[in-house]
Amino acid sequence: METLHIAVDQRGVARLTMTRPEVFNAFNETMIDEMAQALGRLTADPHVRIIVLAGAGKAFSAGADLQWMKRAAEATQEANLEDARRFAGMLQALADCPTPTLARVHGLALGGGVGLAAACDIALATPDAKFAVSEARFGILPAVIGPYVINAVGPRQARRLALTASRIPASEALALGLVQEVAEDIDTALERWIAELLLNGPGALGEIKALFAQLEVGPITPAVRELTAQTIARVRMGQEAREGFAAFLAKRPAAWVPHQD
Repeated sequence: METLHIAVDQRGVARLTMTRPEVFNAFNETMIDEMAQALGRLTADPHVRIIVLAGAGKAFSAGADLQWMKRAAEATQEANLEDARRFAGMLQALADCPTPTLARVHGLALGGGVGLAAACDIALATPDAKFAVSEARFGILPAVIGPYVINAVGPRQARRLALTASRIPASEALALGLVQEVAEDIDTALERWIAELLLNGPGALGEIKALFAQLEVGPITPAVRELTAQTIARVRMGQEAREGFAAFLAKRPAAWVPHQD
């Protein structure tokens, strides 16, 4: 691929690295299309159990490439809408991916870069990382990434970040819930999170993501109760659940837990 590098290790951990360091991994039409293709390919691979999204060079992602934005501003309404829909589809593919996703954030995460981190299940950052929902500085707004930022930090904090467009440090991103850990040695921290995820049934993790995507903060209605009951009744009858119960009772690792050599 022109803008991405993909590597999958023997554990099934896929590293999806943005490779436009000369523009701080700002994404353009090509990266958006390649990201969607890569996510589709990795999601369809039964060997892949975790996806780590990272950026090459000095930054995670500076968001949208300004040359791409300039081209979009000069395009027709129809072309502009189609372009925006491709970006929205890529972010949705990342958020809906049944495989657990982790963002490895260093340097800058600006605009759409914040959106990428927010769309992942878990985000880790280096202490020197900086975040900004920066679109208003260019006379536009964080429309496509907005739902993911709101889901990550809540409506009022998301509105504050978007209105001010100011950069916040990793420590504040942690306090807001935009990232789940700030670590000097981010790769060691990342391996710890990966090890925790690999202990769990891969099918169960996909089911968790699918169910939680349907649940909202609010009243627990009869429909919600029925959805949760139907889901657990179906999943606990499956082969993975039977293997998990048997492994626990026998005090041995389940089949999906990587062997320690």
